[in-house]
Amino acid sequence: MKIVGIRAFGGPEALEVLDVPEPHAGPGEVRIRVRAAAVSPTDTVLRSGAQDMGGQEPPYIPGMDAAGVVDEVGDDAGWRIGDEVMALALPRAARRGAYAEYLVAPSDSIARIPAGIGLEASATLPMNGLTAVQTLEKLDLAEGSVLAITGAAGTLGNYLIQLAKEAGLTVVADAAEQDADLVAALGADHVVERGDDVAERIRELFPDGVDAVADAAVMNELAAGAVRDGGGFATVRGWDGDPGRGITVHPIRVGEEYSSGAKLDRLRALAEADLLSPRIADVLPAERAAEAHRRLEAGGLRGRIVLTF
Repeated sequence: MKIVGIRAFGGPEALEVLDVPEPHAGPGEVRIRVRAAAVSPTDTVLRSGAQDMGGQEPPYIPGMDAAGVVDEVGDDAGWRIGDEVMALALPRAARRGAYAEYLVAPSDSIARIPAGIGLEASATLPMNGLTAVQTLEKLDLAEGSVLAITGAAGTLGNYLIQLAKEAGLTVVADAAEQDADLVAALGADHVVERGDDVAERIRELFPDGVDAVADAAVMNELAAGAVRDGGGFATVRGWDGDPGRGITVHPIRVGEEYSSGAKLDRLRALAEADLLSPRIADVLPAERAAEAHRRLEAGGLRGRIVLTF
């Protein structure tokens, strides 16, 4: 099968179109003929060599988001050939990543795609959607609580805003001037200017601090100052700092959601109800993966670039 793989870590040029043996579905698994794979910052981190691959041999296959059509079903898998599904992939695990023509996945790790949005848009939902779900679960905020979100104009930030509003939270979101209208349209109750002083800007609105921060922008200590004493701070890149003041730091690890097909199906339902808004920046053939990585690393994208196979 065709993959976009990495034989040696490096810049975008390290991504190569390669041929490798096809995988096959075992008991309790399905094989997905991947049609779309979203490109995310996590993929660029892997490509650069900044992730421990756990002894896995190259070629490494990036990609944590896939959407496609079930074309092979193992015993007791419970799916049918022809089902259109979306899946979370784990590039560092045995089944590897989503930049591939075929992806084998446990039957409980996938969900049907939302009706009416297509495979490309559906491919933007699994990783960031499940990351947002886990963030809100770990912060465990009561209805009416105040949540601040950094990186609100990005894909994870978008989903956090919409899921937080669906949960009855008050949302403070950061945004550059050109993104303020977008962030407000997603449902943020308050929009503050992004930047290293974001905690001060949030404190101007809530002098005692907010109940929690979801730090999608990976600002770490610069954002933690916005949290009230005894509040919560969700970190998506494993920050091990201690903000003090009784604040609980919650590491968010989307790999823990690999078998969260039921949660992924809830995201499907929310997207069908127009309560969750997948956004695509561009659609490129898989052979242009290096271009997709260059554009992502240059910054400024709103929505995901999606590779098609």
